[in-house]
Amino acid sequence: MQEINRSSITVIHLLGFQDIHRVTFMVFFLFFVVYCVTLCGNLLIIVLVSYSQILHTPMYFFLTQLSLSDIILASDILPNILQAIVIEDNILSFMDCIAQFYFFDVSETAECLLLTVMSYDRYLAICRPLHYTYIMNHQFCLRMVFATWITSACVVLIHTLTITKLDFCGPNIIDHFFCDLDPILQLSCSDITAVEIEVTMLSALLVVIPFFIIIISYVYIIVTILQIPSITGRQKAFSTCSAHLFVVSMYYGTLLCVYLVPNSNQSWNVTKFLSLLYTVVTPIMNPIIYSLRNKDLRSAAEKIISDLCHLERN
Repeated sequence: MQEINRSSITVIHLLGFQDIHRVTFMVFFLFFVVYCVTLCGNLLIIVLVSYSQILHTPMYFFLTQLSLSDIILASDILPNILQAIVIEDNILSFMDCIAQFYFFDVSETAECLLLTVMSYDRYLAICRPLHYTYIMNHQFCLRMVFATWITSACVVLIHTLTITKLDFCGPNIIDHFFCDLDPILQLSCSDITAVEIEVTMLSALLVVIPFFIIIISYVYIIVTILQIPSITGRQKAFSTCSAHLFVVSMYYGTLLCVYLVPNSNQSWNVTKFLSLLYTVVTPIMNPIIYSLRNKDLRSAAEKIISDLCHLERN
């Protein structure tokens, strides 16, 4: 009987964005452009860092992993949004919904850990410059990235498997544009206390603790920058971490608003808007923020264009 209940929901209806019928084409075109720019921008960063020798540093290596995380997140969420805009009754199977949540959660968890590693990189570069080369060697960077992805994939798999063991009796309607944790749990007719405790503990370990590590790192960074005697030196030191600080503020700010503010205090429309910020806006903003103010990335792009033009002439 339990197995029958568990399989009673075979499809999920995602309501997506309602009341946009008059501007459907405009909204579809906007999200399509965002998706294309997100993919191209993040792929460009990966290509530039791989191609240019001057970008073979820990900071840019971690940036490629952040770009990879953004590509996974955008490819997991945005195609479904585009489909929801075109098709009013957006339907996907229950297991597809679980799979979408898994890859979304893996990319979000990996991004939290990568931002933490990048803050540690900036801390060493500014506060411990003499130890930077010794600590941030190639092997250490590879280990940190490997640990980040393996930890994210395994930890998210734990509570994803726990969710699949719940009974889902209906209704099968999710008032959201993707399969997030709370909307999925609202479909369950089982006791979800164990899942909530599990998710809370894992979130504290992989989201809250990294957040405090980032804060502590930047406290030391700011104190060190303020001790630099010259204004030019302070500006140069701050410019090396300003992009990362902005991304961290935007990313964690929206996460805190969505997941720490009780759902009873915010409507689903507000939740959807805030969710858009870290599922759609952040992946497209990362390459823009990191590339526009970065001379090394611009120089690498110009070198690639110059080399391509030289090949065409030959």
